[in-house]
Amino acid sequence: MELALPAWFEIGTYITLLLILAFDIFLAYRRPHVPSTRESALWIGFYVALALIFAGLMFVLGDAEHAGQFIAGWLTEYSLSIDNLFVFIIIMAQFSVPRKYQQEILMVGIILALVFRGIFIIIGAQLIANLSWIFYIFGIFLVYTAIRQAMSSHEDDEQTENGIIRFLRKRIPITDTYDGGKVRTVVDGRKIFTPVLVVFIALGTTDLVFAIDSIPAIFGITQSPFIVFTANVFALMGLRQLYFLLGDLVEKLVYLKYGIAFILAFIGVKLFFHALHENELPFINDGHHVEWAPEIDTWTSLAVIVGAMAVAVIASLIKIRSEAKRSTPIESEHTPQ
Repeated sequence: MELALPAWFEIGTYITLLLILAFDIFLAYRRPHVPSTRESALWIGFYVALALIFAGLMFVLGDAEHAGQFIAGWLTEYSLSIDNLFVFIIIMAQFSVPRKYQQEILMVGIILALVFRGIFIIIGAQLIANLSWIFYIFGIFLVYTAIRQAMSSHEDDEQTENGIIRFLRKRIPITDTYDGGKVRTVVDGRKIFTPVLVVFIALGTTDLVFAIDSIPAIFGITQSPFIVFTANVFALMGLRQLYFLLGDLVEKLVYLKYGIAFILAFIGVKLFFHALHENELPFINDGHHVEWAPEIDTWTSLAVIVGAMAVAVIASLIKIRSEAKRSTPIESEHTPQ
């Protein structure tokens, strides 16, 4: 079923999202500071409410199916963005980025993520339109990504970034100290790069990897480029504030990566079933669709995504609480007799 929305709604959506992002960038650079918990929570609440209002408008102007696809896609991309955020935290800590200037640098990371995802959305949409068998590739790739997600640690990312640093420092003069959020500064009368350059490259590399993972995932939920793009933008909006709100808590959500891995594996299987259902490859069932291959509907996908993230977060919070109890000494043992 094709998505049929009024042209004014789609154009208005693009303009509104562009204005919101421009305003967010303006705030980040105009007033660099560490947002309070209240400020971060209010902004995140605003962005979440905005996404839900958008889903409601899609329901009214379009239909329930595509509104559901947007919510499922948005939640999937949001979960992947949180994993992306975890790597951002590692990068900021590794390069000792002054907390006051982390907002500006994070905005660059988010803009790079939008650019990379936009490019892959265009490529993905063209591949799907012209090559129906691409769903087999997407499905296998997502299952592989899920396994890699479950088994790998973020120390691998750290080692890769250390290699990037060594490579750059051998070829480009870079200072050891920051000069605010500047990429270049003046030392002894000559211009020289600051560590901000290396941070930008590390963030860009991370964004590229996550874009490659996330786009096939959302195309497993919807084939509408409009929904794919808006779900990605809404998922990335508020990521800067979420960084300061969650802080070290993201690192403590130890089961989060397993929840994300389960979602990716589920969507990969869903894509593979869809490929079998639409099969045109002559060496599979003589080029005919495979009747036993089920089509997993949007609402089932939404339930699985919400359930997987809820279980992962709740299990992580239970683990945090139990570890806190074990680390707290029993008062009676230290009470004088």
